Amino acid sequence: MANHKSSKKRIRSNDAKKERNHYYAKTMRNSLRDFRALLSKEEATGKMGAMVSTIDKLAKRGIIHKNKASNLKSEVMLQVNKLS
Repeated sequence: MANHKSSKKRIRSNDAKKERNHYYAKTMRNSLRDFRALLSKEEATGKMGAMVSTIDKLAKRGIIHKNKASNLKSEVMLQVNKLS
């Protein structure tokens, strides 16, 4: 266990950041799962912008890696183009 006041605070803040990052990542995974389940091209096209925006925000905050964000965005766009 930490002995210094600053290290105790650092532990608390790290736990809070970890919990918040986990929430954002889990929310993104859930919305990605819902997006993958879409069957209509019109609906998928409408939700694609929000999905890409969410992925970009998480990459900007450092919650997911920028290359993972690029791969996810590519996957989202491929899925929209694949729908008829």
